[in-house]
Amino acid sequence: MSKPLTVLGIESSCDETAVAVVRRDEAGRVEVLSSLIHSQVVQHAEYGGVVPEIAARSHVETIDALATEALKAAGDVTLDAVAATAGPGLIGGVMVGLSFAKGYALARDLPLVPVNHLEGHALSAKLTEKVEFPFLLLLVSGGHCQLLIVRGVGDYERLGTTIDDAAGEAFDKIAKVLGLGYPGGPALEACAREGDVTRFELPRALLGRKDCAFSFSGLKTAAAKIAYEQVKTEQDRADLCAAVQAAITRQLVERTARAMTLFREQNTVKTPDLVVAGGVAANTAIRTALTDLSARHGFTFVAPPLKYCTDNAAMIALAGLEHFAAMGNMPHNTAADMAALARPRWPLDEKRAESAPVYKTQGRKGAKA
Repeated sequence: MSKPLTVLGIESSCDETAVAVVRRDEAGRVEVLSSLIHSQVVQHAEYGGVVPEIAARSHVETIDALATEALKAAGDVTLDAVAATAGPGLIGGVMVGLSFAKGYALARDLPLVPVNHLEGHALSAKLTEKVEFPFLLLLVSGGHCQLLIVRGVGDYERLGTTIDDAAGEAFDKIAKVLGLGYPGGPALEACAREGDVTRFELPRALLGRKDCAFSFSGLKTAAAKIAYEQVKTEQDRADLCAAVQAAITRQLVERTARAMTLFREQNTVKTPDLVVAGGVAANTAIRTALTDLSARHGFTFVAPPLKYCTDNAAMIALAGLEHFAAMGNMPHNTAADMAALARPRWPLDEKRAESAPVYKTQGRKGAKA
């Protein structure tokens, strides 16, 4: 039993402006009272990807009215706290959402909880499912691809991450080369349904390694070369899409299988959960393959509903609610709340990120580091 809590969540780390109100009752049941998203797909479509300056400007123009609408949709509620994404993400967008949340919290004398966007994804399955700690997490999206052991709120161990590109980025960039439009991931998945998965041979990454690291840059390069040289018809395009989707799926399954073995070595949970979160978790072929993998290894496959796979504010509100609840009856520090920083990079497992950084050469500290 716990005190009922209601939290306003703000998300603006990329190209969706999102606001939500989430409540947890005395029995621990979570209810999403409202969850609104303003997509910028149309604004970025002509560029084939997200333009940071356009994204930040759209957040500024949208967030106030969207928050008003979300609060109205939630009904007559009394807020206990405000949670906002403070990173990682496109810094301009993160600053807009976090600044709005600061202003709202300050005006109403509410605590502000800065939330790691990745933690929002990590806990997103809890919006609709009963997931127990510890569990294995595959976080796979346009900007991130990593495997983690989630022992509790704020307690994460990174088992593996991408050394270059994320799976979602590979989907989007290859879709762009093939002229499938934006966003590329769903378009490539649809095209792949008509393709012959055996037609084109694509490289397999990091074959000599036995860890849980991912790599998709070589796949992107090989697929682009085939696209320019061999794709002449709609069937050619579909066949390459099918091969790309299969290659990405195979790598995700192989690394997740290794992570399952590592999880078993450290934990005694009889039937642990495999939680798959992030935008790529919406891909049907990947979901099917990971469901089969889970059944073979004695895990329970859990994924959020499709509306909570992509960026949304309900997951941010939930993560903020969990952290706020852990604070107990501690009085909030307004000065500390207002000093919260927007962070373009913010690893979930900061100890691991410092002791074993992905990029060790000076000058190569990209967003995925």
